[in-house]
Amino acid sequence: MKWQTAPTYLRRLIAGPGEVSPRIEPVDTASVIEPLVDLLVFFAAMGAGATANRSQVVSFTAAAAVAYVMHATRSGVGGRAWNWTLAVHWIVVSLLALCLRSGVFVMLTSGWGWPAHVAILFSVLATVAVTRPGYACCVSFSHWSLGDGAGREVLAVCIVAFALLLRLIYSGQVELLPEEAYYWNYSRHLDFGYLDHPPMVGWLIGIGTAAFGDTEFGVRISALCCGAIAAFFTYRLTRNLFGAPSGLVAVVLVQTLPFFFLSGMLMTPDAPLTAAWIAALYFLERAVIAGRSEAWWRAGVCLGLGLLSKYTIGLLIVSTLIFMLLDARSRRWLRRWEPYGAALLAAAIFSPVIVWNAHNDWASFAFQTSRRLADSPKFALHKFIAACLVLLTPTGLIAAAALLGGRAPDAVARDESADKKRAWRFLQISILVPLAVFGAFSLRHEVKLDWTGAPWVAAVPALAFGIVVSAGSVVQGVGAWMRSAWAPTVFALLLIYGVFFHYLVLGIPGLGYNKHLELIPVGWRAFGSQINEIVENTAKASGGDPLVVGMDRYGIASELVFYAPDRAKSVGEISSAHLFGKIGLMYEKWFPLEPQIGRTLLLVAWDRDDLAAARVQASVERLEPIQIGVLTHDNHVIRPYYYRVAHGYRGFPGPE
Repeated sequence: MKWQTAPTYLRRLIAGPGEVSPRIEPVDTASVIEPLVDLLVFFAAMGAGATANRSQVVSFTAAAAVAYVMHATRSGVGGRAWNWTLAVHWIVVSLLALCLRSGVFVMLTSGWGWPAHVAILFSVLATVAVTRPGYACCVSFSHWSLGDGAGREVLAVCIVAFALLLRLIYSGQVELLPEEAYYWNYSRHLDFGYLDHPPMVGWLIGIGTAAFGDTEFGVRISALCCGAIAAFFTYRLTRNLFGAPSGLVAVVLVQTLPFFFLSGMLMTPDAPLTAAWIAALYFLERAVIAGRSEAWWRAGVCLGLGLLSKYTIGLLIVSTLIFMLLDARSRRWLRRWEPYGAALLAAAIFSPVIVWNAHNDWASFAFQTSRRLADSPKFALHKFIAACLVLLTPTGLIAAAALLGGRAPDAVARDESADKKRAWRFLQISILVPLAVFGAFSLRHEVKLDWTGAPWVAAVPALAFGIVVSAGSVVQGVGAWMRSAWAPTVFALLLIYGVFFHYLVLGIPGLGYNKHLELIPVGWRAFGSQINEIVENTAKASGGDPLVVGMDRYGIASELVFYAPDRAKSVGEISSAHLFGKIGLMYEKWFPLEPQIGRTLLLVAWDRDDLAAARVQASVERLEPIQIGVLTHDNHVIRPYYYRVAHGYRGFPGPE
């Protein structure tokens, strides 16, 4: 079967000709009966007193069961006999549809304020949009594969579309992580630099919230756009190197692998960094492999934007320089002016950060270099490896190691074009150099989960090529394993994402929430409301608004600012534990100690001991008793928190 455009193949898939049997009447019948059953059961459940959310889950389950029975009683539909594999595929599609549809329903009812009886109509339409092609795939194709087999094109397009819709729908409903709320505070204090990161993340959040308000969606819209940019350049790069089939598979990977999926939704510096990294990689390949001099200028722009996002993109510059030194044909660029012009252009774009650092004692550069190196030595190689497993999945990491760790695959080695072999070496160096740097760093220092994320974009074209090549040939060992493992891995990831989002927004019956809000963003809205009530009571008792102090680095303070009823006011009334000698990152600049002298403070902490520490008692004139509050969500207790009022802040006297 030749590769076709996805829309054309999708029409053929649903209509029935070709590889899909013309006997598709049961699917058509189910496509009418299924939504009717869905609506009838929903209104019946609502009439019986069930909540709207529970009613829509029950009605979907009933409709999916009816559709299943209708197909199961017609064995041989689409040329495929009914079996357990088909049943598993059916369950997968049904669960994915439920996750997407639940997000639509809650968005319309809770987010937009629509009546439930109206929202269910659009939710059912969303359900049909997923189940119609999904169930058609179930009855038509016995084997789901990314690289070969019937329906590989439409399967890839459906996966990408689902991943995009899932993030789009839930991005405005899942509460912000503490990091996202902290970077939102960047946008309230716009500048050319910050202590712990360059300014791009704050600038993008500022643009997003200017367009869509200070909402979760406004914060994250730029991340969604960065994810789309990353997918575009991933396709272009992979298509140039290995052809359109590999390009489409590469888009599937960059939309579903954990790091890329999350960086395309969560608004952290990794979102613009990843988009800039893959765009720069694409133009660098056009320059050093394809020999196009104009590509250097575009690469310079992308590298400059990447440096405004996160300093680690400098490793891509190092990787490219190493490749140019090792590759005979690329060394000619060292004698030409274009690479140096591109470097100057990148430096010019990055110059605001340099100026900011020069006026702030080089604080950000020191924070990311000497300050990290000065930490106590600690072996963390195992954490580095674990981070790679999480970000790329075991399937992706094993495949990347097999493909990029040694010589080029036979399909590349046999190619008569020297450029393809050079491109393979370029990808190898582009991923191995950053990994070597982070791996060496982990021998004596802690590594963060996301550090190796963006460099993995260099592995995606090779992974996609490996999937396509292994699908089109007789392979054994790792190649055979990759061919069979990728489709289950991708669908398992989509299910994990969908169920997790459903859990965060609607909950799962019988399952509570983890107390670590920094990892499971549930309860921050309620927390903000509760603390605001305490602030109002404290203001009445003390005669003035207290300064709220989150007794950690930035998490409590940042979330309380974002989820305060009056954000414009809370930005200047909520600070962090740096007032008591702890690290507060940018709060140290936003809330210097001296202007707070004499103020009444409301201290908020997760740990009771943080409020009773000697440093707290030495920094204020008088302390009221410690109080306890309980944070709940949907009648589930999440965790207790503690607070106390401190009168007459005197400043931090110094080390204990």
